[in-house]
Amino acid sequence: MIRTMSRRALVGGALILTFAASGCGGGHGSGHSSGTGSTPVSPAASGAVFNETDVAFAQHMVVHHQQAVEMSTLAPERAGTEVKELAAKISAAQGPEIATMTGFLAEWGQPAPETAGHGAEHATMPGMMSEEQMAKLAASSGPAFDELFLTMMIDHHAGAITMAQGEIDGGVDPEAKALASKIVADQRAEIAVMQAMR
Repeated sequence: MIRTMSRRALVGGALILTFAASGCGGGHGSGHSSGTGSTPVSPAASGAVFNETDVAFAQHMVVHHQQAVEMSTLAPERAGTEVKELAAKISAAQGPEIATMTGFLAEWGQPAPETAGHGAEHATMPGMMSEEQMAKLAASSGPAFDELFLTMMIDHHAGAITMAQGEIDGGVDPEAKALASKIVADQRAEIAVMQAMR
């Protein structure tokens, strides 16, 4: 499994670089497998077994994680020491997970989301921040930034837990389900830290 995860992460990292360079990729809303519900689908190219829940989890969580990384990159020039350290930890954890999930999608023969974002097309994802919220965070600094960052990131993490729990309950790919379990555990722990910091 370690070798498979490493290969998927390498494929995912390469695809992320390709998307960044070309500015194009699969549409975010059209990348579901041809199966329905929890019915497994086996693409001939890879032999991987997955279902719509697995695909939706990977596609949506990539975008969700990208926004958390975007929020975290605002911290170095705006936040206090504790929030800077937390933001660095979040970014360091979620960057590799983005690569892993992009690798899942490549192995399944499914498109990765075209771009990150926080517009209307992503508003239905739990915990996603709006453009206005992101602009407000970017415009703040010092204690005001710290408070806003913690408030927003707690909500963001809670949304990720909801999304990951859906994969645990309905997905079929064992590695995707294992990653979802890790996300739940890690982000619950980080929520507890952030609540204490507030």
